[in-house]
Amino acid sequence: RKAEDGSAATPQNGPWCITLDYPCYVPFMEHHRNRQQREQVYRAFITRAADGEWDNAPLITRILKLRRDQVALLAYDNYADLSLASKMAPDVAAVKKMLQQLQDASKQPALNDLKEIQELAQKSGQQEPLAHWDVAFWAERLREHRFTYTDDELRPYFPLPRVLDGLFNLCTRLFGITFEKADGQAPVWHDDVQFFRVLHENGKTIAWFYLDPYSRPAEKRGGAWMDNCLSRRNVDGELRLPVVHLCCNGTPPTADQPSLMSFKEVETLFHEFGHGLQAMLTTIDYADAAGVNGIEWDAVEIASQFMENWCYHKPTLTGMTAHIETGKPLPDELFDKICAARTFRAGSLMMRQLEFGVTDIALHTIFNPDSEKSAFDIHMDIAKKTSALPPLPENRFLCAFAHIFAGGYAAGYYSYKWSEVLSADAFSAFEEAGLDDEQAIAALGRKYRDTILAFGGGRDPMAVFKDFRGREPRVDALLRHYGLEH
Repeated sequence: RKAEDGSAATPQNGPWCITLDYPCYVPFMEHHRNRQQREQVYRAFITRAADGEWDNAPLITRILKLRRDQVALLAYDNYADLSLASKMAPDVAAVKKMLQQLQDASKQPALNDLKEIQELAQKSGQQEPLAHWDVAFWAERLREHRFTYTDDELRPYFPLPRVLDGLFNLCTRLFGITFEKADGQAPVWHDDVQFFRVLHENGKTIAWFYLDPYSRPAEKRGGAWMDNCLSRRNVDGELRLPVVHLCCNGTPPTADQPSLMSFKEVETLFHEFGHGLQAMLTTIDYADAAGVNGIEWDAVEIASQFMENWCYHKPTLTGMTAHIETGKPLPDELFDKICAARTFRAGSLMMRQLEFGVTDIALHTIFNPDSEKSAFDIHMDIAKKTSALPPLPENRFLCAFAHIFAGGYAAGYYSYKWSEVLSADAFSAFEEAGLDDEQAIAALGRKYRDTILAFGGGRDPMAVFKDFRGREPRVDALLRHYGLEH
């Protein structure tokens, strides 16, 4: 782009093109100091795909109507019942109960969050009442004031080899498995790729996995992911072991130092390795149900989110840190900031996700295309109950709610919180046993291995969870981890 006078654009002086994609929109709302321009961008954001020939409103009504027609043909009461028929949650009532429990615990903390932000804005000189386009900006100022830390501050403490050693040691403690480097025993697609053998505590090889740890923008998409190369299966009496690949986008090493990780990258590595563990430690011999294959949609993230919790256990996290220059572990001050950031505005963030989940279920249970109440009316009623600030009348969030209208989350958006509840509850079993009691942790880890990790898609996940936990899941642990317990 060029300026009005024809001069070339510059990062300092613009002009700038602000898009409504999250990677651009979120930093703009958090850091841009021009309140009028924040308002302009916010109003554009909440009315995406809601105007003229690009208006998705007619499509939304048509999609919901066709889903009603579909369930009528299949003899279900509503689309949510059809969706849950292939999921872990037993019925719509159980989903609504879980969402309501989380909402009851999060509403007052969300109001408290808003009050703190209002006070900071007033103290900082904002005379206008707090509006939607102010919240992200002042929340970021509050976060910076309280416990800001940068990736550059943390990276020297998280060299990849040290983090991998810590992750492998944790898996040995919990699940009795060990990892051996097996480079050269299988072909690799790049020199960066590492190959490992996974051994059971009885000494037998049970799986193999590739680790592709570094960013290669020309070859790899962003983010991190795990997938099967080969699933465990029994073929004509011969057991074929699982082979997994785990891809990350870490900073490549240099000649004089290893790859250094941000805390978020460490957490993501643990998350994806949780998926990998479920694929590698499965005992199911049928490929379509082994490991992560065939797991119900709302249960597939339990093992991955479970592993994330260990990143907030001080001995585990500090045990995998060593400053590349001093060799010292992560200091208490930085660990405390990491934990504080986890609970910052937890009530507000929870209520935002609950707005999406409750709206999704409502649209797929009570929406009637022949009624005067539109899908937007239903969303607005819910948003008023789940938002600390009342939604603006022109809000057309549904027009951009791709998860349920163009993705796989129709009557399934609750899955994000459902799996969080279960993973936190599973981790709380270790907390109850005593995280510093090695004998108890080892026994419980083997039980977790032989239930949640072993059965994959081969058994009803609620039955598997109850085998491990001895009861049905509860929301208490998740609320406690986020500082939302009463």
